[in-house]
Amino acid sequence: MIARCGCLRARPPAPTCQWRCACAGGGRAIATGALTVATAMAKATTIKEALAKWEEKNGQKASEAKEVKLYGQIPPVERMDESLSTLVNCEKLSLSTNCIERIANLNSLKNLRILSLGRNNIKNLNGLEAVADTLEELWISYNFIEKLRGIRVMKKLKVLYMSNNLVKDWAEFVRLAELPLLEDLVFVGNPLQEKYASDQKNNWIEEATKRVPKLKKLDGILVIKQEEDEEGAN
Repeated sequence: MIARCGCLRARPPAPTCQWRCACAGGGRAIATGALTVATAMAKATTIKEALAKWEEKNGQKASEAKEVKLYGQIPPVERMDESLSTLVNCEKLSLSTNCIERIANLNSLKNLRILSLGRNNIKNLNGLEAVADTLEELWISYNFIEKLRGIRVMKKLKVLYMSNNLVKDWAEFVRLAELPLLEDLVFVGNPLQEKYASDQKNNWIEEATKRVPKLKKLDGILVIKQEEDEEGAN
């Protein structure tokens, strides 16, 4: 039995990033409506530069901050470089809506609990092992992740938002069962979910939670286990 959560909203359309082609290695001009943006000469924003802008805006040293927001840089960030090592007190880091391809340089973030990397060009989860002992929430929707190899090290992870990626096999999905604390998963928009939901209609939630039985919420839907339902009836 499932109970729908009233706070679930329709998923947003896929992002349109005017910098995407430049990030992917194309020195092309991208037309958005009547606006044509030439990206060939655009130089990526470094983490050091993004942190300097954040400090100027917030009047605080990034090294002392518990929350640092570096999302949507223009030009976008392409590399998670060594400047991230200064964020020794950071508990929540946002690098979403950039053009990052690889997770890296998180070793010094010993207090990190929430990491937001949605809307980038990330293809795998390598690099997360550096924060495996502390990370509780990973927001990584709208990327290009097909394989979940290596996610088993995330023993503290409770929340995983990874909608609109490229996972297409149950064999990859079941790796999530290796996460002992995972209870809230957003997976809508992956090929596996789209195909199975289309073929089996309302059975996606049931089939997914059989494979990852500890989930309490999937795609914004509260999951009520059958034994709990039976106990409530007695």
